[in-house]
Amino acid sequence: MPYSILGKNAMLNALGALAVFASLHTADPGESGANEVTGGTPAYARKAITWNAAGNGTMDDSNVPVFDVPPSTTVSYVGFWNNAGTVFYGSANVTDEVFAGQGTYTLSDADLDLNA
Repeated sequence: MPYSILGKNAMLNALGALAVFASLHTADPGESGANEVTGGTPAYARKAITWNAAGNGTMDDSNVPVFDVPPSTTVSYVGFWNNAGTVFYGSANVTDEVFAGQGTYTLSDADLDLNA
């Protein structure tokens, strides 16, 4: 049985309350959050992410996290973590961005969609 829009919204709002940090990954993070970016000066770190209320089975971020990225890094995925950084909730494939030198990655739009 497919979930109703109200059911999807409830699931997304619950996840949004838990998934409060975003991460960058160089390859598919799988189920564990593997392949997370490391290093750099300034050093890479996970960033806080906030969410708008879900509507129509989708949810969009309400802030714009900016990450420091070390040289010789390709960002391919964005991941989502709990407050303690110990529980990985999932990821989204993004258009690869290659950093030849130290730079920043702006997560300008993160969407969670249960209609896909």
